[in-house]
Amino acid sequence: MKRILSWQVLLGAALLALSALFYYLHYLIFRDAHHIFLYLIGDIAFLFVEVLIVTLILHKLLNAREKRSMLKKMNMVIGAFFSEVGIELIRRIRAFDSSSESMAGHMMVNKDWTRKKFVKMRAAVERCACSVDCRRSDIKNLRDFLVSKRAFLLALLENPNLLEHESFTNLLWAVFHLMEELTSRTEFSGLPQTDYDHLAGDIRRVEGLLNSEWLGYMAHLQSDYPYLFSLAVRMNPFDANASAIVK
Repeated sequence: MKRILSWQVLLGAALLALSALFYYLHYLIFRDAHHIFLYLIGDIAFLFVEVLIVTLILHKLLNAREKRSMLKKMNMVIGAFFSEVGIELIRRIRAFDSSSESMAGHMMVNKDWTRKKFVKMRAAVERCACSVDCRRSDIKNLRDFLVSKRAFLLALLENPNLLEHESFTNLLWAVFHLMEELTSRTEFSGLPQTDYDHLAGDIRRVEGLLNSEWLGYMAHLQSDYPYLFSLAVRMNPFDANASAIVK
């Protein structure tokens, strides 16, 4: 860091020295100090406008462009997550939730959904209190499924773009935590009720974050990739009759 700073200081000093040298040469040749100071003050006055244009306007435009590019890359990663893990995980977790059927009726996304409806539904999902019971389905199968996807999930965490997507990162950490909790138990029968409640809380956390991110991903597909959105609607994990076949 000191070496970089020292290099920058030397460059700045060299540029100032060259500027002073050329002003001096101008004076030696034309002997017109009035002309030199006239344009010097004018250039300095315009410098503030130039700083305004470069730092506030151009910088903001470049940041917006970079943010759009990064968002596109993040959505590609999120799409890979749902294709490989997320859709099936929604189906498996729904089996533990006694309230999943009533929620499913509100999650039938179609082409008529507006962005406002997606935002409203995400807010409703985040407020929803899911009724998870670890004994409603086979929790061992859930554990085995997550373990089989461990390498893929670890690869997602290595993607630096995800650091800018807090909600999806929180989902990944929740999924990893649930996987670690499940793999830390060799047997799931005969556990005390307090442990069942603890696991139910971990599943509930994943379910809420997962459903919210799925809605956000569907909104992205609808606006940017209609052909992918069409398939995603047909393969809706909340639809018991979901099929890729176009009817």
